[in-house]
Amino acid sequence: MTAAPRAPVPLLAAAAFFGAAALRVCDSLLPRFAVEFHRSAGESGRLIVVFAVAYGLMQLLSGPLADRFGKQRMMTLALAGSGAASAAAALADSFDALLAWRALWGMAAAGVVPLAMAWIGDAVAYQARQATLARLLLGTLSGMVVGQLLGGLCAETALGWRGAFAVLSVGYWVVAALLWRETSHTTATVEMAAPAIGGGGLRAVLAQPWARVVLVAVFLEGVFLLGALSYLPTYLHAREGLGLAAASAVSALYAVGGLAYAVCARRIVGLLGEIRMAATGGVLMAAAWAGLWLLPHGSAAAPLAVLLGFGTYLYHNTLQTHATQMAPQARGSAVSLFSFAMFTGQSLGVVGFGGLVDLQAYAALLLLPAAAMAALGIGFAWSLRRRAARMPSSPTSGAW
Repeated sequence: MTAAPRAPVPLLAAAAFFGAAALRVCDSLLPRFAVEFHRSAGESGRLIVVFAVAYGLMQLLSGPLADRFGKQRMMTLALAGSGAASAAAALADSFDALLAWRALWGMAAAGVVPLAMAWIGDAVAYQARQATLARLLLGTLSGMVVGQLLGGLCAETALGWRGAFAVLSVGYWVVAALLWRETSHTTATVEMAAPAIGGGGLRAVLAQPWARVVLVAVFLEGVFLLGALSYLPTYLHAREGLGLAAASAVSALYAVGGLAYAVCARRIVGLLGEIRMAATGGVLMAAAWAGLWLLPHGSAAAPLAVLLGFGTYLYHNTLQTHATQMAPQARGSAVSLFSFAMFTGQSLGVVGFGGLVDLQAYAALLLLPAAAMAALGIGFAWSLRRRAARMPSSPTSGAW
């Protein structure tokens, strides 16, 4: 296997920006879809579900393909495909057609953020990987902010959802062209890590007990955090009376909390260590979800959304770093399985919480994630402590 090519982190962060924007743009547009297509908010949430399901299922193929043919080649193709699918979605003339294009969009987008993580895992030494992943996280979280704001702003203007999708399409194509130009001279020497495209790499990951712990943890995060989070703008709009743009802006502050973490990541990791980061993240998320239920007024949601994002990424970035080290010999497959687990969980969560929203069961929408994320954060911290005691020489077991 040849050495992995240098990772162009700013371009990878730009790719992550548009990938994350695509994931969140429909959150704020659900009421607009409901009106235009005569659907309930829960039914409109299928546009999030099909994207997440397609995104998750495609991980089972995109990771092994990247291990075989090179992460930069597959990632460039994924960006170009995402641009084409989002442009087609902007021209959809029915809800069913829009669902189909969102599914294809999710399939293409599957090769963006996970392969950027895997590329960094190949090219960056473990000691520097946390800080580098934090730079990638800046792109991802900025995309979440802009995606929700773009959706909210377009929802209340003539641009509508078509304009939002068209903007993302252009962004995908620009980043794909820049990444192709940056890396085209290295395509002849890309790594050929996996001898076969099939399930060998995936089986190698699943054979690792610690990998299974990480995958279960991120699956449950997808169910209880991302599933509920998709309906936060709808909740603020329905219960607190905020306009769609205002509700989207408040929800986008979740990502601002994550950005605050990413900026301070190096210092936080050194101060807390990953065990305390996981536990503290779970407690902060629980406090934020419970606080959103106890809101005295809609304006109080803003600091709680920031707190929710900060707590999330204390926890999630610990999971993410372990994902890049679960199976170094098949890193593309490992990180893709990680994303598959997360978005499978999100899909189930969106369906389940969508039913609660249709029933206006807002207490369950907020308090179930509060209890679940506290348990997950503390539980994963306990697992990390046990692993550190069993494997004191592991590079991932120390307090950092």
